[in-house]
Amino acid sequence: MQNKKTTFIALAAVVLTVGALWFTNRTVTPKQATWDDVLVEAKAGGYKIITTEELAKRYQKNPESIYLVDTRQEWEYRTGHLKGAANFSIEPTWWSRWRSASALETFLGPDKERTFIFY
Repeated sequence: MQNKKTTFIALAAVVLTVGALWFTNRTVTPKQATWDDVLVEAKAGGYKIITTEELAKRYQKNPESIYLVDTRQEWEYRTGHLKGAANFSIEPTWWSRWRSASALETFLGPDKERTFIFY
């Protein structure tokens, strides 16, 4: 009887381990963000969304008043970016943005009067 109990417990442990490994290592396709998602997140974060045309006008008028932050990966930044843009790589996931929030505040500095444009 003791041998059957031990065998059952060992088998249950193996099944639980295999199940846990499958669950934690399975491929999960992230949801593709929509424009509505961007607008909701911007509003929640207190950001103002501007059009590309408005950005172009501001940039042509006074490029020093805009601090452009390119949030793509470094290799993407190296392939081409807007003149004067700084690179601050952030993975496009909420977890990555949350983890990078304090580093981004340090990166941007204390000057609250500048306009920050993220792309």
